[in-house]
Amino acid sequence: MAKLVAVSVSEKKGMRKTNADEVYAETDSGIRGDAHAGPWHRQVSLLATESIEKMQKLGLDVMAGDFAENLTIEGIDLLTLPIGAKLKIGDTVLLEVTQIGKVCHERCAIYYQAGDCVMPKEGIFAKVLAGGKLCPGDQITLL
Repeated sequence: MAKLVAVSVSEKKGMRKTNADEVYAETDSGIRGDAHAGPWHRQVSLLATESIEKMQKLGLDVMAGDFAENLTIEGIDLLTLPIGAKLKIGDTVLLEVTQIGKVCHERCAIYYQAGDCVMPKEGIFAKVLAGGKLCPGDQITLL
């Protein structure tokens, strides 16, 4: 079973995010209070726990949110999802995958703080089709 492990936000782009007990995904915007929220295709970022564990095995002291991901998940191989795939999280939130990976034109604060960044290679991005509350432990269903 796939589940949400952590939910995280930051007020500035390119920074580690702070883990929260809950966040609110807003339809056509993203995570309330997060720097990446807005009317564009990368409203929410997702990273698998396996990606974070890979960096921990390399000796980096990192955890959920440290790669600027909003949602840290387990149980779904994110890199196999096609653009347009839909994820239902909890009772109401519906996300649509819009981008796999990203191009980093310059090294951000995360790279300098963590020593590397897996988001460009292993993170995915989505837009919010239906909003609602998100909490660690919420079930994720691939539709």
